[in-house]
Amino acid sequence: MGHVKLHIPGPVEVSAKTYEALCRPMIGHRGQGFKDLYAKIQPQLQTLLSTRQLVYLSTSSAWGVMEGALRNLVTKKVLNCMNGAFSDKWFDVSKRCGKEAEALQAPWGSPIRAADIDARLATGQFDALTLIHNETSCGVMSPLAEIAALKAKYPDVTFIVDAVSSMTAVPIDFDALGIDVLLAGTQKAFALPPGLAVFTASPAALAKAATVKDRGYYFDFVEFEKNAKDSMTPSTPAIPHVYALASKLDEFFAEGLEARYARHAKTNDMLRDWAARHGFNLFPEPGFESRTLVCVNNGAKPGSRTIDVAKFQKFVKDRGVLIDGGYGKIKGTTFRISNMGDETVESIGNLIGILDESIAKL
Repeated sequence: MGHVKLHIPGPVEVSAKTYEALCRPMIGHRGQGFKDLYAKIQPQLQTLLSTRQLVYLSTSSAWGVMEGALRNLVTKKVLNCMNGAFSDKWFDVSKRCGKEAEALQAPWGSPIRAADIDARLATGQFDALTLIHNETSCGVMSPLAEIAALKAKYPDVTFIVDAVSSMTAVPIDFDALGIDVLLAGTQKAFALPPGLAVFTASPAALAKAATVKDRGYYFDFVEFEKNAKDSMTPSTPAIPHVYALASKLDEFFAEGLEARYARHAKTNDMLRDWAARHGFNLFPEPGFESRTLVCVNNGAKPGSRTIDVAKFQKFVKDRGVLIDGGYGKIKGTTFRISNMGDETVESIGNLIGILDESIAKL
């Protein structure tokens, strides 16, 4: 079967160099070789997240760490900030974990507003909140810095942030923000295969977790901290993924983080311009659009051209590229195209050529 290049919101395209790194010889996960590997990437991860805290490796999807955060850090009630399919899911997961939870629901495509969070936290009911920084289901990015500023007003509330589709594509300064947990899976902007998550936690979060008796083991934040101090993981890690992560981090720093962020902004602008040129607007509220994908309005809201998305997808796929036909309740009335990971001005230019040819056939 011929390869179909991925321009979906994740997983994204993985380079030949990364696949080569995945195939390095196996080592023991409790031996010095793995310790040396983790010790090498630890300062790179800390620089990437702008933190002095240890950064942990979890052999799981990001959802494992998300559920773990709930089990480790919610002792009273959690406020789940919801504005798309994945943030909506966090409310369901909170309840499945037996936690008292309340939804802060914004319309799909609208950002989470700091003022709305402030009003809920002012009730004193909550000891934690969850936020998805970049909601891929509808392509909206919430103002993380404004929301994180509330931490100074509510120091006893644990701020848990999913940066699954924004980490490495936009700057996120964990220590300066003052939030408590920052997590991501590596199959999106990191441009690695699925199966590995990275996260960090504040001293306050670790101290709180240590008081929780039923936090489990596999995602026990205290165990992650204890093991990371010795450059190890609590349980057997996905060693090939860690090799690939090490290779990827070297690429990040060779390119330069600021250049990486600028590249994502440029390629995202190219896709926004493509949509506008063909009579579309974007689904998210203006000013809060994602920088790692475009979610194109195809009739979900007024003022945009509409097309047969399934036919468009097929024409694009016939040219060897996969784009997404929309997610959840806005499937078909939106479609999504990713620019995250290794994509360049040249590769997005090639993609736009395919999109142009495909849309002309409709």
